[in-house]
Amino acid sequence: MAEETVIVRLRDNDILQVKQTVDLLRTQIYAKPIDTAFLENQLAKIGDFVARAEAEHRQSRREGRFESLYNVTRTIGESLDLQTVLDHVMDSVIQLSGAERGFLVLRDDDGGVRVAAARGIDQQTLTSDKFAFSRTVINRVIDEGMPILTTNASEDPRFAGQQSIMTQALRSIMASPLRVRGHVIGVAYVDNRAHSGLFAQDDLVALETFSVQAAIAIENARLFAATDQELQRRVEELTQLRRIDQQISETLDPRKTMLTALDWVCRLAGAEVGHVGQLVGDPPSVQAVYHYGISTNETQPLQLETFYPEVIDAAYRGETVSMTNEARGYAVLIIPIRREERLICVVVLRRADEFAPEARELVERVITRAAVAIENAQLYERVREADKAKSEFVGIVAHDLKVPMTSIYGYSDLLLMDRANLAPHHVDFLGRIKDTVRRMENLVADLADISRIESGHFYMDPTRVPVDKVIQEIRDATMTQINSRHHTLMEHIAPNLPDMHTDYYRLIQVLTNLVSNAYKYTPENGTITISARQQDDRVEFSVRDTGIGMTREQIAMLGVKFWRAEDDFTRSQPGTGLGFAITKSLVELMGSFIKIDSAPGVGSSFSFSVAIAEDNS
Repeated sequence: MAEETVIVRLRDNDILQVKQTVDLLRTQIYAKPIDTAFLENQLAKIGDFVARAEAEHRQSRREGRFESLYNVTRTIGESLDLQTVLDHVMDSVIQLSGAERGFLVLRDDDGGVRVAAARGIDQQTLTSDKFAFSRTVINRVIDEGMPILTTNASEDPRFAGQQSIMTQALRSIMASPLRVRGHVIGVAYVDNRAHSGLFAQDDLVALETFSVQAAIAIENARLFAATDQELQRRVEELTQLRRIDQQISETLDPRKTMLTALDWVCRLAGAEVGHVGQLVGDPPSVQAVYHYGISTNETQPLQLETFYPEVIDAAYRGETVSMTNEARGYAVLIIPIRREERLICVVVLRRADEFAPEARELVERVITRAAVAIENAQLYERVREADKAKSEFVGIVAHDLKVPMTSIYGYSDLLLMDRANLAPHHVDFLGRIKDTVRRMENLVADLADISRIESGHFYMDPTRVPVDKVIQEIRDATMTQINSRHHTLMEHIAPNLPDMHTDYYRLIQVLTNLVSNAYKYTPENGTITISARQQDDRVEFSVRDTGIGMTREQIAMLGVKFWRAEDDFTRSQPGTGLGFAITKSLVELMGSFIKIDSAPGVGSSFSFSVAIAEDNS
């Protein structure tokens, strides 16, 4: 019967009936004689109403707890901010229990406690000067791991006489442990200094339930904070590695690269002394080539195995060695760096105490990156040396071939002077010799130009150059070959073009090469067009043909020395594959670039520009 009254809702007529009963009782008091039976009947009605009202109140508080618990759980799911969740938990506990204030107290690693949340009945955060609670109750809950409820702490034999209880005149107190993985990490605490008997057992059950949610919130927030800190550490590490990469990659000098890397790893690992050694000799020895933290006599190489006997074995096995030399009072970190099973170098670091594992890992990553940069720098040096040797060889060959070619050409001319006494086929042979020598002269000239360009010894001699003079020179130099192939030469030269500031002979060389390619790679009866116009402060030249054209892949290969297309028409034309490479380099030395527009079967167009003379009026 009692359970049924719990779920019955009070209606307006129930309250009206109670009021009427009270009025009847008041009337009965003044009546003579008093009807005892009537009085008892009316008091029973009032008692029934009070019982139902009390049940209704308990039900309302229980439903309120469920709603608050739901809201707290939702807040935990929506927020990873620990303070927001804890403040919400304390506000809900205070509201439901009628407490004056509440605290969430967490244990420190050193055994002390700190207040993580402090809230008042007005849902405001309490200032530190109002952090006055019973430390006796807090410590007891932490030590025993059990909740505490006292209706009047001042008279409770467990706490009466305690200084915190007496000083603050504490009465109603509840406290519940916060557990994470079976360990008590803190306490949820509420109290009321004005009223005794404020809290009941179901209030303590509610506090325990909310304590579970608070513990979950704390654990989630701590995990999130730990993850966030690890992510931040990782981001900082990657940022630092990127900065190190930039420094060790900004030079192709192997010595500077390794010194920069050694400086970084010593600072990252806190090493006082560092060495970079290489395995040399037979029997093998690890000879230090770079140092950090010490000065050495470079005339007498430092043998690292003298000071660190383990370095030889570590170098051969390719395994990092970390050890503490107690006799000498320092720790050593030995890191062999290998690339494709080949030992690049050995890094040796020394400090007073043991190297941290994370420092060791970071050092390995930095040195590995530096090894790649060093290997690239060494390859670059070897390529430069090979390229220099090739350029010197080409220059020597080009120079030494000039004398015998001149002699061959001269003797051929001498023989042809006696043409009357020569058989026709002998004249033909001498003509072929002269043509071959002429082609060899062109090849030698191209080789010499390539050698000077690549070695950096190619110099331009800019002067004031009229456009009309250049066009006339190109016309005179190429007209015979154009006519022999039955091509048509067209000129689109803008009027009143300003003089240019460039090397006259190199400009002639560029345009001659472009026109030569145009008539060679255009089948007979084609059209060659030379154009010139002013574009801002430059004169733009263009050579267009109606020849065989090129694919995108062929255009991409233009400029590669000795490359020529594989089609039969191209191979049938004379050429070495050096002309366009030289032309491209010359145009770039003029401060421009060659723009190419071509399509197979349509033709090709090559354009570039030259600076005008500054004193043009």
